[in-house]
Amino acid sequence: MKDLSVIILAAGMGTRMKSSTAKVLHPLLGRPMVLHVIENVMELRPGKVVAVLGHQADRVREILPEGVVPALQKELLGTAHAAMAGLGKLGRSEATLLLVSGDAPLISGETLKGLVTAHKKARAGMTVLTADMDEPFGYGRVIRSKGGQVDSIVEEKDATPAERAIKEINTGTYCFDVDTLRKALGEVSADNKQKEFYLTDAASIINSRGGKVIAIKADNADEALGINSRLELARAEKTLRYRLNRALMESGVTMIDPEATYIEAGAVIGRDTVVHPGNHISGATVIGKGVTLYPGNIISDSTVKDGAVVKGYSVLNQACVDEGGQVGPFAHLRPGSRVGPAARVGNFVELKKTILGEGAKASHLSYLGDAVIGRDVNIGAGTITCNYDGYGKFPTVIEDGVFVGSDTQLVAPVRIGKDSIIAAGTTVTRDVPAGSLAISRSPQSNREGWAKEWRKRKNK
Repeated sequence: MKDLSVIILAAGMGTRMKSSTAKVLHPLLGRPMVLHVIENVMELRPGKVVAVLGHQADRVREILPEGVVPALQKELLGTAHAAMAGLGKLGRSEATLLLVSGDAPLISGETLKGLVTAHKKARAGMTVLTADMDEPFGYGRVIRSKGGQVDSIVEEKDATPAERAIKEINTGTYCFDVDTLRKALGEVSADNKQKEFYLTDAASIINSRGGKVIAIKADNADEALGINSRLELARAEKTLRYRLNRALMESGVTMIDPEATYIEAGAVIGRDTVVHPGNHISGATVIGKGVTLYPGNIISDSTVKDGAVVKGYSVLNQACVDEGGQVGPFAHLRPGSRVGPAARVGNFVELKKTILGEGAKASHLSYLGDAVIGRDVNIGAGTITCNYDGYGKFPTVIEDGVFVGSDTQLVAPVRIGKDSIIAAGTTVTRDVPAGSLAISRSPQSNREGWAKEWRKRKNK
């Protein structure tokens, strides 16, 4: 819709949020809420999008996508005042304006398209998106004439008891003929309890000029939810999560309990993957096909490829699990770590900037940091790469086919040659040639009968 312009009102403080962060920056599914609004309006492919900024304008400006034009509302004097700031960034050629609130992320692109289409078809001066609410407290009420047109919109604080009983509310989303709006804004006054310039006053002003003001009801009242409190933020998060999880399930993902599965916008999950409850998947995470994610994992900015298994209560951050790899339970993959094809990382194993080669195993109770580990290597329980000397990090290289016994310390920098064996309890401080046995233990001595005599003395 190249003839369509959009203004997003994102200047407010959000006093009821009781936060040092501007309301539109509060996250939903891992993104600031205003980005959800922008994503929805972009479905209409408008010719121009303007975001009106005010409170914490610099912080909001930083997250605006390319192509969204910022406009500054220097004083927060109400929604009509904000709309005037946005109009200042539009030329005279734009015919139709969609005006949305930056704190209304649930209004879908489909609903917005329906609003714009109805507005154009009716050739209205103003079209209001409304919704019926059983508990409309806090919302402006839509006053209709007997013929169904909108006479006026009354804010909650200025409404009479009879007007407050009306269930049809204003969502804060509108379509305007641009010239009609410019003229109406010139007549808006701050003669109300809030002493603000209300954009809603445009309805009665346009009517008084002989213009046409209509209303279109949203099919789903949930879309009308504006976010003014932490409670409403949580409700919006739940609604968006339901939409996202439903779309994933419709694409072929199994979720054992969708209401207990927490996936952020931007994550990608392939078909025939099974996600158990309690998984938190965030950032630019890509989960392949046929993956199984058991309960309680936290996966962020990571890749889990086809057929891999992540057992419960594991943490993956900026890590990769290749095809058929297994991780967990209770494993920790830190940034830069990679579990190769068919490789396994077991319980209470931590990898940091470490590559575990194809078919390699680190089954339990080990720390592997700054290491490159080859194919078919066995890492015994309690193995530690001693990669830090208090000043710098140093690498450990373990070549293919090495067997590392339990309770081994590898003091980096060190290289273990192909097919070597490291005896249990060894501290490795020098490179080990290929095919060698490395062992460093004090000689064992057995004193026969000593234990029996010792117990006798103790019992006396």
